[in-house]
Amino acid sequence: MTFRVAMDIGGTFTDVVRYDERTGAVLASKAPTTPGDLAEGVFAALGRVVDDPTLISFSWISFSWISLSRISFFVHGTTQGLNALLERKGAKVLLLTSAGARDVYQIARGNRERMFDLRYRKPTPLVPRADVMEAAGRLDWRGEELEPLDEQAVRRAAHRVRAEGFDAVAVTLLFSFANPAHELRAGEILRQELGDDVLVVLSHEVAREWREYERTSSAVLEAYTGPVVRTYLSRIERRFAERGLAVPVHVMQSSGGLVNAGFAMRRPLQTLLSGPVGGTMGGVAAARLLGRQNVICVDMGGTSFDVSLVVNGRPDVSAEAHIEGFPVLMPIVNLHTIGAGGGSIAYTEAGALRVGPESAGAVPGPACYGRGGDRPTVTDANVVLGRVDPAWFAGGLMALDVEAAGTAVATLAETLDMDPLQLAEGVCDVANAKMAQAIRTLTVEHGVEPREFALVAFGGAGPMHAVFIARELGIGEVVVPRFPGAFSAWGMLEADVRRDLTHPYFRAQDDLDGGHLAARLAELERDAMAALDSQGVPIDRRRVEHALDMRYEGQDYTLTIPLLNATEPAEPGFLRAIAQRYAEAHTSRYGHATPEAPVEFVMLRSTGFGAFPKVAAAAPVSETHPPAVREVIFDGQVHRTAVLRRSALDGEIEGPAIVVEETATTVIPPGCLATVDANGFLIIKVTS
Repeated sequence: MTFRVAMDIGGTFTDVVRYDERTGAVLASKAPTTPGDLAEGVFAALGRVVDDPTLISFSWISFSWISLSRISFFVHGTTQGLNALLERKGAKVLLLTSAGARDVYQIARGNRERMFDLRYRKPTPLVPRADVMEAAGRLDWRGEELEPLDEQAVRRAAHRVRAEGFDAVAVTLLFSFANPAHELRAGEILRQELGDDVLVVLSHEVAREWREYERTSSAVLEAYTGPVVRTYLSRIERRFAERGLAVPVHVMQSSGGLVNAGFAMRRPLQTLLSGPVGGTMGGVAAARLLGRQNVICVDMGGTSFDVSLVVNGRPDVSAEAHIEGFPVLMPIVNLHTIGAGGGSIAYTEAGALRVGPESAGAVPGPACYGRGGDRPTVTDANVVLGRVDPAWFAGGLMALDVEAAGTAVATLAETLDMDPLQLAEGVCDVANAKMAQAIRTLTVEHGVEPREFALVAFGGAGPMHAVFIARELGIGEVVVPRFPGAFSAWGMLEADVRRDLTHPYFRAQDDLDGGHLAARLAELERDAMAALDSQGVPIDRRRVEHALDMRYEGQDYTLTIPLLNATEPAEPGFLRAIAQRYAEAHTSRYGHATPEAPVEFVMLRSTGFGAFPKVAAAAPVSETHPPAVREVIFDGQVHRTAVLRRSALDGEIEGPAIVVEETATTVIPPGCLATVDANGFLIIKVTS
C-alpha cells in the first residue's frame, strides 16, 4: 500500500490526513503541537495514520522508529514565517537601496488605513533606518542604464553584514522590475562575499512589479521571515529522509498552490499563509462535490478563526495583500483572521465580558485539558454547557476535566455577578458575534451577500459554532465535511502545484500591439512550463492561465482581467473585447464603469498549474453505535440531547443533537435538521 499524506501544523494541534491510493480510504488523526520541537508533534500525528494503529504508543513523545517509506506524496502547511512576523522574532535584516532612495521604506505610503481610528499608527518598519545602506547606480523607467552600479558600495554592505551579524540582506534597486541587471550583479557580489550563511533577497525575484515601496516591503518581509522558514524546512526534510521518506516534501503556498520544499526555501515568502490556505482549497473541493459555486469557508481552531471565500468554484485570490500592516506583492488567498478559537480566553474589561484574542494555546491549554490552565476559554464554556462529550474528545485521545472547566467559568462568573451557565452561554455568544463580524468584513463590506452562500465549517471548533454564526448572518445551510478538524490538511491533497510569473507591460490602448503582447505571453508560458517541469509535473498535467492588470487612464489602482489564452491578444477585436471585460469587472467591484474611457495595460500575469489526481471525498465507513443522551443548555434551557457518533449517522437528524468524531464536535441546535449526503458531508438546514 502507498499513501498520500497531508499535514497542517496548528497552534494547538497538528492534524494529518492519509489517503490510501489503492482503496481510496481516508484516515485522519491529530496530536498536540509541540512548540519546543515541532517535529515531535509531526511524527506523533504521522505515527497514527502511517503505521499499524495497534502498535502505536500514545505517549505523544517518542516516535523515532516510524518509517515513512510507504508515503508516495507528502504536503504540509506551516506558519513558521507568519509566527516569526507576528511575534517579531524574524531575522536581522540589512536593506540595500539605490542612492537617494534610502527612506522609501521608512516613509511608506501617506494614506491612512483606518480613517476613524484615533489610535492608528503605521506599523514599525522591520528594518530600522540605521540598517539601510545605499549604492549608487541608476536605471531609467525603461530599464536603460544611466549610471553603472557602484560595486564597492555593495562590498561595503557585505563587510557590514559580516561585522554586525546580520542574518539576511534585502536588495531593492530602482526600476529593477524593468531591468534586473543591477540587482543581479549586487546579489552575485553579496553571495560571493557572504556565502550561504546569509540569505540574499533580490526584490525583482520576490515581486517583479512596479511600486517601489510595495516591492521593497515584499523583499524585506522575505528577508525577515526567510531564515526561520529555511531552517525549519531543511530540518524537516532531513528528519523525514532519515525516516525513509523517498519523495519530495511539498509545501502549501499562500496562493493555494503547492511547491516542493526546495523552491519554498528559495522563495520562503510564498509560505507565509501556508497553513490556513489549505482549508480554502478544501472548500474548493467541497464546492465541486456539493455542486455549489459559492461557499464561505470558516476555520475555527484552538487559537484563531479564519474566513475565506470560494467564488464561482475558485478560491478568492488577490495579487497583493497587507499582512500586519505591511504590503506584500504576491498572489494570496484573501483570508480574514481574528483571535477567536477554542482556546480564546474569556475575561472582564471595564465591567464587560470579553473573549480573545489571547489564547491558552497548546500549553497549558483550556482548563478542561487538565494541564494547569485555570482561565476560562471558549472550549471550557462549551464543556460547561454540555456541548462536548468529555469522554470522547478528539476521538477519545483526551479525557476532559469537567470540574476544572466548571471552576474556571464559575470564578469569572462570580466577578460579573452572573450564573455560571449564563456566563458560559455569554462567552459563546460573544465569540459567535466576533466571528460573524469577521465574515461580514470579507463579504458585506465588499458587496457580497453572505445569504447567497453556503457555510462550510471546519477546524476543531468550527462545527461547534457554525449554526450559531449562520443564524447571525441569515445563512440557511451549513456544511460540515468528514474529519472537519483535519479538513485543511485534506484540502492540501486537493491542491495543484502552482507557479506565478509576472512581467511589467505599461501600454496605453492606442499603443498596444496585440502581436507583441501575445509574444510576451508566449514567453511567460514557456517559463511557466519550465517551472512546472522543475517541480516534477508530467507534461500532460500542466496548464497555464494568463491575465492582464488593467486600469482606466489616470487611475492608480488596477483590476486583473483573465485572458482566454496566450494568443487572444493577436486576434481581431481583442481591444474592444478586453475593454468590455474590464468595464464589467469594474462594475462588479465598484458598482460603476466608464466604458467610453481609454484603458491602460500595466502587468502581465501567467500562472502555471500542475494537476494531481483528486482524492475522493472522505465518506465514512458505516458502523453501529448506540446514541447516548445528555443534558445540554440552549438559550438558557436544558434540553435532553442525543450524542451521536459521526460514523453511525443515518437518515435525518433532528436537533438538538451533538455529533462527535475523531477530530471535531458538531452542535445541531433545537429546530435544525441535518442529513448526510453521498459524499459524507453533514448538511444542516438552519432555522432562525
